[in-house]
Amino acid sequence: MAVLLHVDMDAFFASVELLSHPEWRGKPLIVGAGPHERGVVSTCSYEARKFGVHSAMPSREAYRLCPHAIFMHPHMDSYSAVSRKVFEVFSHYSPYVEGVSIDEAFIDVTGNLHFFNGSNDAERAVALAEALRAEVKRECGVTCSVGIATNRLMAKIGSEQHKPDGLTLMPFDSEAIAAFLRDKPVGILWGVGRKTGMELSRRGIRACGDIQRLGRGNMIVADELVDLAFGISDDTVHWQEREAKSVSREWTFDVDECDREKVRKLLLSLVDDVGRTFRSERRWAKTARLKLRDASFATVTRQAKFPCPSRDSKAFRKAASSLFDAAWPAGASYPLGAGLNGAVRLVGFGVSDIVLEMEPFAPSLFGDPDEDARKRSERLSETIDRLHEKGYDIIYRSVVRLEWDLIYYAYVCR
Repeated sequence: MAVLLHVDMDAFFASVELLSHPEWRGKPLIVGAGPHERGVVSTCSYEARKFGVHSAMPSREAYRLCPHAIFMHPHMDSYSAVSRKVFEVFSHYSPYVEGVSIDEAFIDVTGNLHFFNGSNDAERAVALAEALRAEVKRECGVTCSVGIATNRLMAKIGSEQHKPDGLTLMPFDSEAIAAFLRDKPVGILWGVGRKTGMELSRRGIRACGDIQRLGRGNMIVADELVDLAFGISDDTVHWQEREAKSVSREWTFDVDECDREKVRKLLLSLVDDVGRTFRSERRWAKTARLKLRDASFATVTRQAKFPCPSRDSKAFRKAASSLFDAAWPAGASYPLGAGLNGAVRLVGFGVSDIVLEMEPFAPSLFGDPDEDARKRSERLSETIDRLHEKGYDIIYRSVVRLEWDLIYYAYVCR
């Protein structure tokens, strides 16, 4: 029998912000777009949730519900750094860790239970989970909620039972699992969203017990949903390291923007953010992607391959500028593209087709000058990243105001 943990960090972005602003503890904190900006809430503290604020809510609505809240734009670099520390703690308790997102993971601890005291697997799992939660809080300064179960569905449900900073041991016996779920709403099951829930409710199916009574082979719901209603789910943790498919950033303007240079300037700031995040790990990208959306939500994307796998800001900026100039030529009133017929509401940039090793270059007696230039440009980008990380924002802002070609030329040709 497998024993799994589902670990869910509590209001993660907000919790990380509190590490830098302990004076905000106990106050409603909202991370996302500003109170008068067009955008949504990324996450919020539990103090803000008491007023009805929740993730994905428009920030203006969040301000209406909780006008005295502290609003903070996201700092993804900080969240990624703390997330890496959290996942390092997870690895202390099992090598089988499946990261679902930056703040959520499944962990298979079956083979490690014998290291912890207890008269049975359930008690040993609780001891392990308590140790993990304590280490996360001690080493990372944030809290998490943990569900312990024999499969993924029940572990996930368990982590949501006693948030924040909670621990829930779910039933291990199949009959006890079915009894636990019997009176729970069908929305607790995977795959049952708002529309599906409404359709089931229309048919008089509101609780998991209603599905249990139908049984497999009925003509109303699929057998897979019946299994879930009985708590039957996959017990596999897909722990193999999986490469990120892309790294991207987007920005929604407060007011639809028709000034080409303002949009271009904002795009390049997103490119720099993507670059810093991307270079937090050793990897290269093969493809750059631009995204533009107008006031009617019509969206156009453009992408292009880098001449060679890239990770430096010069290459990222050059690709973004080329894509942008093609999509919105100088002198044009609006971007060109199917469906785009107005000012820009959203702009985004990302890189994809990620590789963890550079592809080998053909050997040359005198070396490859392009390869040398690429390496120098990468080192320059990494140096600028360190200035930003160390808080030298004045220097950093001065550097990024300059054209990267000029900086690159001075650095490479010195």
